[in-house]
Amino acid sequence: MSVDVIRVEGVTKTFTIRKQKSLKDRLVNSGQGKLHTETFSALDHVDFTVQAGESIGLVGPNGSGKSTLLKIIGGILAPDSGQVLVRGRIAALLELGAGFHPDLTGRENVFLNASVLGLTDQETRTYFDDIVDFSGISDFIDTQVKFYSSGMYIRLAFSVAVHVDPDILLVDEVLAVGDEPFQIKCMNKIHQFQDEGRTIVLVSHSAGQVADVCDRAIVLEKGHLVEDSVPSIALQRLRRDYQEIMDSSTPSESSADPTVTIERVFLTDSLGSPAISDWQVVMPPGSELQVHCLLDFIHTVPGWHIQVRIESFTGALMLSTDTDHNLAQTLPGLQGQHEILIKFPDLRLGEDDYNVTITVFDQNNRALTRLAQAANFAVRTDKRTTGPVYSSPIVEIIG
Repeated sequence: MSVDVIRVEGVTKTFTIRKQKSLKDRLVNSGQGKLHTETFSALDHVDFTVQAGESIGLVGPNGSGKSTLLKIIGGILAPDSGQVLVRGRIAALLELGAGFHPDLTGRENVFLNASVLGLTDQETRTYFDDIVDFSGISDFIDTQVKFYSSGMYIRLAFSVAVHVDPDILLVDEVLAVGDEPFQIKCMNKIHQFQDEGRTIVLVSHSAGQVADVCDRAIVLEKGHLVEDSVPSIALQRLRRDYQEIMDSSTPSESSADPTVTIERVFLTDSLGSPAISDWQVVMPPGSELQVHCLLDFIHTVPGWHIQVRIESFTGALMLSTDTDHNLAQTLPGLQGQHEILIKFPDLRLGEDDYNVTITVFDQNNRALTRLAQAANFAVRTDKRTTGPVYSSPIVEIIG
């Protein structure tokens, strides 16, 4: 029977932002303090539970409340209302250098940080050599940490956190600071923790990292929990949020009298079979994907060309083709509604969910119209390989 190790129940957190930036501002507006403050709602009645052994990703745009929530779970901040119940020892990597005193050496900070995380002095001595070896900064362990680089901070902090035998590991984006070899080392350690049945809560802007590590992903938006699902579904919601942000901040190229519009995009397989599930097409690797684009040309566009992009649900580009740049194909000038069919035979993508984006350009490579995530499809495999490309491996013993 699964056991809840984290319960977040109706958690709300607000902060007061003061507008006066200088002593002069504060003196001039001394009688109007309330007029120069603003309340910011970081979290608004957030509820969810985490079971023992689960790996949860917290994702969302900047300012959505991810780090605030992680600090409340870790006991660094207290909620204004609601409660967080936690079972087990927590190790938290919340901020660069958090828990370190700059005037103490790395050695002294190991003992200080380990004691904060619940280890006795004797336990820390037992783990000390392993902590230093994992961090890879043994040459600087007796140097004051105020002279450490950001990468050295993270190396030592992560090393302490994973050696205090935590039941729950909280990680807030700090792994992005270390160099690539150390990031790989950290991810291997996280996977080891998963194999051991420990619980992980990860804040990350890397959709690929969330998809790789997490069993679930929780999407926060302006302090509200808007999605709690498997990573594929949650990250699609996140992608829609990001697309809305980009669309709202990017001036539209379309005019009141557009030259061409994308009326509809739909997908079929090689047999012409349309939607057979919640996705437009579910297909095995090596099948043919057919992309149907219904375009409406208000005016004839000389030299126009069309681009099809296939992206994973995390936003990674799988492949792209353009009738002009890639295929060197000249398309005739058209007027009225026409269906354009682009076929992708023998599409050997790995198991994942994918989006199709369509863009129509003029002869000067100016985008006339674009429809992001115009259609979706899924690839399901026999699990012989994992990753973005599918193959059927054959293993032989020679000699």
